[in-house]
Amino acid sequence: MKEFYTWKKYRCAYEFYPHKEGDCSTIPLLLLHPIGVGLSKNFWHRFCCLWQEQSLLNPIYSPDLLGCGESDMPSVAYYPMDWAEQLQYFLEKVVQRPVILVVQGALFPVAVSLVKLQQESSLINGLILSGPPQLELMTKADSPINQKLRWNLFYSPIGKVFYRYARSRKFLDSFSKKQLFAHEERVDEEWLDTLEKGAKNPKSQYAVFSFLAGFWRQDFSQDIAQINQPTLVLVGKQASTISKTEQIEGPEQRINSYLKLLPQGEGCQISGRNVLPYESTEEFIKAVSNFLQKIS
Repeated sequence: MKEFYTWKKYRCAYEFYPHKEGDCSTIPLLLLHPIGVGLSKNFWHRFCCLWQEQSLLNPIYSPDLLGCGESDMPSVAYYPMDWAEQLQYFLEKVVQRPVILVVQGALFPVAVSLVKLQQESSLINGLILSGPPQLELMTKADSPINQKLRWNLFYSPIGKVFYRYARSRKFLDSFSKKQLFAHEERVDEEWLDTLEKGAKNPKSQYAVFSFLAGFWRQDFSQDIAQINQPTLVLVGKQASTISKTEQIEGPEQRINSYLKLLPQGEGCQISGRNVLPYESTEEFIKAVSNFLQKIS
């Protein structure tokens, strides 16, 4: 069920998947989609449909972040705290009850910022991190000057030319196979159609450019260490990184590095690479469901 709300004069979209029997007693999931060419709340459709097919109890809220999907797309630079403030409003005014936060990939900085904002409201009961980036990228701040330089380059006519190429089906197919999926055959028509459709609006480029400029690259080490909610770190057995780091790590190392920081963390590996809710949907749902049973 598609709905809209207004935040800071902007029209924002979300989808709500209720429990089939109308049971409102179980804690909802709040899904955070990744940022990338053509990506939006539609990233979660396969997960949400299978979740409902299996008659799992938890209802789902799946919002479009500002600049993505069917939400408004102002031509501004987006920082993690901007999206966290949007989600804080969404939680307090729309959802109005505690949730389990399920965050994909490098949107973890947004989740960290949201948890920080929500420390007094207690509307987040747990977190599930799907393929989080290497911890080094979450704890080593990038130069703000370099971030601004990259943003200015992307915001220029050069960036517009790049975005026209990046939203072509040829590029989307190649990038998905090289960087996102463990198995090339799982880069299917549904995936490519979703990305192509999501990237049609040229205004969707500003959220993507904000991500590529690295505005999410900050030192979140203290904030991560203060996440007291139960947290599941889910990493693909073929996980990789698309950002430059000083060292390459395996999935077990990535999990362990997070568990050293998280007060109530636990980890799990499943098959797949970097888009686990889409590539390994059934395994992902099983891991999420098992975690929810533990903390409920």
